[in-house]
Amino acid sequence: MTDYLTQTTRAAGTWTGSVPTCELSYDERFLRRKVIQTTDGRSVLVDLPKTTSLNHGDALATAEGQLIEIIAAKEELLEITGDNLVQLAWHIGNRHTPCQIEADHLLIQNDPVIGHMLEHLGAVVTKVQRPFTPEGGAYGHGRTHSHEHGHTAHDHNHSHDHAH
Repeated sequence: MTDYLTQTTRAAGTWTGSVPTCELSYDERFLRRKVIQTTDGRSVLVDLPKTTSLNHGDALATAEGQLIEIIAAKEELLEITGDNLVQLAWHIGNRHTPCQIEADHLLIQNDPVIGHMLEHLGAVVTKVQRPFTPEGGAYGHGRTHSHEHGHTAHDHNHSHDHAH
């Protein structure tokens, strides 16, 4: 039995207060219908109208107005540093790999193949445990692989062939 049923979300910064939290990895924060657990042990049935990408600080909302804050959980990542950080970021993006961009380093999910490629390009690659909040797509927050842009949609007459 679940303690909460959530069917809507609230973006980070649009709500305040102390609420139960739920720690989810980057992959787990992409959901539509799933039972998740709050950090205090309550069960939450998430039943959203469409698959949604949740960011750190977003909240799930119940019909009764209860909010559950989403926290980006620590996960195994690769920290990328090097003198050619812009070039390294280009190669990561060219492979459609989610990337968190910081002033002096990049973070990607632990992918040994991408890590090895980046080392050959001069990167220092270090395994770390951190929350992962990669950049959203060019059309707002969300997953970079999505081609659904909502009200900001543009003409999609270009090819969707992503062959390299």
